[in-house]
Amino acid sequence: MDRNSFFNYRDGKLEPVQGKVVREFPLQLIVNGREIATLIASPHDLRFLVAGFLLLQGFVRRLADFEMFSVCEDFGTANVRIKGDLPERLKPVLTSGCGTGISFSMPDALHPPLQGEGRGGGGVNPADIFALMEQLAGRADNYRTHGGIHSAAVGRGGELLLYAEDLGRHNTLDRIAGEALFKGIDLVGTTLVTSGRVSTEMVAKAALLGVRLIASRTSPTDMAVRLCDQSGISLVGYVRGGRFTAYSHAEALEQYPDSARIEGVTGVILAGGASRRMGSNKALLTVDDTPLIEGVYRTLAPLFRDVVIVTNTPEEYSFIPCRTVPDIFPGAGSIAGLHSGLVNSSTERIFVVACDMPSLSAELVRRLCAVEGEWDAVVPLNDAGYLEPLHAVYSRSCLNEIQKALENDDKSILLLFDRIRTRKVGWEEIKGIEGALESFRNVNTPEEYGRIREAQPGAENSSPCAGEAS
Repeated sequence: MDRNSFFNYRDGKLEPVQGKVVREFPLQLIVNGREIATLIASPHDLRFLVAGFLLLQGFVRRLADFEMFSVCEDFGTANVRIKGDLPERLKPVLTSGCGTGISFSMPDALHPPLQGEGRGGGGVNPADIFALMEQLAGRADNYRTHGGIHSAAVGRGGELLLYAEDLGRHNTLDRIAGEALFKGIDLVGTTLVTSGRVSTEMVAKAALLGVRLIASRTSPTDMAVRLCDQSGISLVGYVRGGRFTAYSHAEALEQYPDSARIEGVTGVILAGGASRRMGSNKALLTVDDTPLIEGVYRTLAPLFRDVVIVTNTPEEYSFIPCRTVPDIFPGAGSIAGLHSGLVNSSTERIFVVACDMPSLSAELVRRLCAVEGEWDAVVPLNDAGYLEPLHAVYSRSCLNEIQKALENDDKSILLLFDRIRTRKVGWEEIKGIEGALESFRNVNTPEEYGRIREAQPGAENSSPCAGEAS
């Protein structure tokens, strides 16, 4: 029987009040005849809690793995029989959170999602995060009434799919996982919103479910941020009042109106060059106190839903909020970067640009992406008649030819154009675009870098172009 009569101390007096306290329910979990844990939880929907716990601990992967499933609330036991044998020795790990959780699989490195592939493409609309957090608050009646109850929910596109509450924040995700398992709901690519602090255990469980973004009303732990960095999960905290703080993978968040986007194209920045003539990583050289590669990103970010940096040293570009992917054929030059960009793109076409173009023209990029026709490549020519292959649009339809070239150790992008359907955009077609010529300028040597830094707006320079340097 729950007690509901208490006393408040105020102004030197004890005053009787009516209220509720959170009910704490110990549940003995028996699997294949062995007692493996006692779960401390809230007493509702225990079948979801048990199923989700076993799923996220790796004991089962699908509903069919359960041969018997019985929960007896009167005796506080869950008796489960699953396919296969349990490990002879189970090493429990006590975790943080209300009630102290237990885990048998705190990861050294995250496993791939249990369902689907990856975590979904495209950006996450911040409005969807706020909408889900508002729905979470609306559902969390216990949280508002007497405190001590954590709540969590998963949603897609601003629509709440599943909701759970429990005295332990780690239990809420077990409950969601179990309910999704029973109802056949795929959680890959969803957003998780929670009232509690995000810990490593929460991130590890979310990663197994394929969650794409975690949002909390409060701040995460440092290890949770690190684990999100490793797993590709976006992490935001302090979601309130139309604001939040992005701690990990901010590139997944949409920042610009849809009307400004170029649909069906991914922006790809190549940053895998050796910079031999420069003597140092030219992508990190600054113009107007901004690294060259960051300036390129700032131009592309409003144009494309997804921007990718192709690099084999991603740690050097951690300050840029976008995905980084490695060369699949390392050491093969720009054509290898082009190949990796196409393979890792979520769209049919990509706009490829070098990392060292400080005056990239957004209008010229739009014009090239808008060229009509079924072309494998759309490549502009500069005022001297040279092709600009690292300022061009490519389609996945040319992947086979690129693959053949790489397998034959043919590193020339220019020779590729003879084997694919190439639309060459002449200088006469684009010279009227403001900043078109400057858009092609890049940096290869200290002398060229010095001229670009000294150049004033509107000044004429004989800086080289990417096409000549390739």
